[in-house]
Amino acid sequence: DNDAASSPVVEGFEPSVVHFIRRCDSESQAREIIDYTERRGEISSREAQAMRAQLKEKGLRSFGPKLKPGHYLRHRYL
Repeated sequence: DNDAASSPVVEGFEPSVVHFIRRCDSESQAREIIDYTERRGEISSREAQAMRAQLKEKGLRSFGPKLKPGHYLRHRYL
């Protein structure tokens, strides 16, 4: 049984909350990502509050440019 062969993700690579935020088209989508990851305990309340403040004060693209489809393939994450 070779799990690596069935998984497209490189071992050890875990997309961060910021990776998911950078795929969003709107601030409301980004807030949903922040809320979801906070509820799951993937980020702390303090981290979530800081991200919400950044989103409100600096905007969605302050987390980085939008990641386009195929980004991970082009940059060899997969």
